[in-house]
Amino acid sequence: MPKASLMRIVNFTATHQYGRADRSRAWNEARFGDQVHPHEHEYQLEVTVEGEPDPETSFVVDLPELDAVLAVLVGPLDGGNLNETIPEVREGDMQPSTEALARWFWERIGPRVPGEARLRRIRLWESGALAGQVDG
Repeated sequence: MPKASLMRIVNFTATHQYGRADRSRAWNEARFGDQVHPHEHEYQLEVTVEGEPDPETSFVVDLPELDAVLAVLVGPLDGGNLNETIPEVREGDMQPSTEALARWFWERIGPRVPGEARLRRIRLWESGALAGQVDG
């Protein structure tokens, strides 16, 4: 049987800002502009999984199980500040850019995809106009 894919979309709102603690305010403002100040975005996370459909159900993945994985990761971010909620950002190891966040989700969702399905793509939209993507 050919492989099939399923895309789940999850929305959340979060605040973030750019900057490096090891650089001066002037450097940060020159590099990141007004993005050094906290600002909010509406994010849309697209998660695509693929695999062989189950011969009895025709499902690639158990959707409630996938939703539970996404809820564990997205739930704490919704309504929060990514600079405080994501340890890598808080510790200065990662900027909360759209593409870095897409990779962050990839690394956490991939190993948790239920059943025999595998993660195929993560696409993260920031306020509907900017997207970061990771494909596997």
